[in-house]
Amino acid sequence: MAATIKDIAKLANVSHTTVSRALNNSPLIKEDTKRKIMELAEQLNYIPNFNAKSLVLQRSHTIGLFFTSISEGTSSSFFADTIRGVNHVIGVDYNLFVRGIDDYTDFSAIHRKRFDGIILMSQSEADNPFIYHVLGQGIPLVVLNRQVSGAGIVNVISNDKEGSYAAVSFLIESGHERIAIIEGVEGFKSTQQRREGFMNALIDKGKPIRHEYIVQGHYDTESGSQAMKRLLSLQEPPTAVFCSNDDMAIGAMNAVFEYGLKVPEDVSVIGFDDIGFSMYTTPPLTTVKRPIEQISERGAECILERIQSPSNEGELIFMETTLMKRKSTAERLR
Repeated sequence: MAATIKDIAKLANVSHTTVSRALNNSPLIKEDTKRKIMELAEQLNYIPNFNAKSLVLQRSHTIGLFFTSISEGTSSSFFADTIRGVNHVIGVDYNLFVRGIDDYTDFSAIHRKRFDGIILMSQSEADNPFIYHVLGQGIPLVVLNRQVSGAGIVNVISNDKEGSYAAVSFLIESGHERIAIIEGVEGFKSTQQRREGFMNALIDKGKPIRHEYIVQGHYDTESGSQAMKRLLSLQEPPTAVFCSNDDMAIGAMNAVFEYGLKVPEDVSVIGFDDIGFSMYTTPPLTTVKRPIEQISERGAECILERIQSPSNEGELIFMETTLMKRKSTAERLR
């Protein structure tokens, strides 16, 4: 049977209150008494009862990490990078609860006694009712990936519009005239931002916007492949394709190979995110680096700060995107 505070108190000939205070490094306990109690706790392999401590402190020691959806439109690489970033920061001091908002029919299970703080990887305005509920419960909240205004909300986002603008501008500067886009999930904020960057680059460079070159994807490899096949079936297919994430870009390159064509000799392909696998594709994928793991780390740091020091002040933190030029793009002879 595991040792208890009462066992330590009996051996130290002090009250269990004194033991509890000593284990929590209270200044009310003399140093020699504290040292004696700590030594006994170590000898007895005492393990603190965090559930009991949580009840006393009204803390759950749980941080919620929510996505708009886990099953729809969230790629495995995006999901893994987000969890890795948050987990790296919170360590073993907190339990991490991961769930999709679309798993809930109502949010009655989301309350202050269950969560010390919540990090939301928000992909859609459909998340707003969840956000309002969390704020109404007085739970510290950090929103990643999408800018949301509101008292006390911390936003950590990347400039996706700027990133896609840089990617398409690079294709234009490389001599491409026929440039297509494979979009992400309809209704997602990232889809909208990357489309706007794509459009703005074409407009600013005086290039035509061809609606047949705008094809819907779903942020997964299969949809990227199917979208590229539709583009290659056109009477005048594009010479370059900007894909709204790397998973779709990988699927798009596979479709090019299936058609007996080459990347980048026949079709240049650019992705978005710079997932770990992107530099190991054949050829290595040119992509926009969006530091999801770093965004998630910063979000986790912010939620820990808000848990320790609650604040009603909002904050907007930008993480820059970077165009990673690799071998999946080539200049087009004019």
